[in-house]
Amino acid sequence: MTGISFDGVAHAFSGRPVLRGIDLDLTEHRIGIIGANGSGKSTLARMMNGLVIPDSGTVTVNGLNVAKHTRKVRRQVGFIFSDPDRQIIMPTVLEDIELSLTRTDLDKQRRRERALATLGDFGLAGHADQPSHTLSGGQKQLLALASIMVIGPRILIADEPTTMLDLRNTRMLHDVLAALDEQIIVLTHDLDLLTGYDRVLVLDDGRVVADDEPAPAIGFYRRLMS
Repeated sequence: MTGISFDGVAHAFSGRPVLRGIDLDLTEHRIGIIGANGSGKSTLARMMNGLVIPDSGTVTVNGLNVAKHTRKVRRQVGFIFSDPDRQIIMPTVLEDIELSLTRTDLDKQRRRERALATLGDFGLAGHADQPSHTLSGGQKQLLALASIMVIGPRILIADEPTTMLDLRNTRMLHDVLAALDEQIIVLTHDLDLLTGYDRVLVLDDGRVVADDEPAPAIGFYRRLMS
């Protein structure tokens, strides 16, 4: 099956339940996940590439059981965090992209060619030799995204990707994500970011309490929070 499936998934941290009886089939192109802090959405997302393994139930990605095939799943599922500095490792922009390709079968020259092409795709071609730490917040998030997308994942999960961005860079990232062909799953408190999405899930106390198109799902969430 193409997409991500949850079957009877439950999980707890130190005896505190964070997910309860999750059953989902996520096949749409662009999916948003919203909920208050502590609702379980980050744990749910981390299960999609094996960062968290459920206490019970199964998570499958494109037919692969995540608990049994974690390495294969992580080659298909990219993950970006709210703070890009957590993912940027190398001194320069180009080196950071090339690092992502070191586990591929590409030789050094082909790695560089692909890295440069990817920087061009994300508007960073002119920054290849720039020290990574001198990039703006928006540029850093683009670099983190490019470093994931260069290896060709089929699914991208973005956990609060606009938290550290100003309005202009938030809009820029929205447009970049909207243009991707890969399946996109975004966790966010920025409800405007979900404009045009196919489906939005609302989590509360470890359960999916709404699952709909953006407008009704967001409306439910606003009422829940009031």
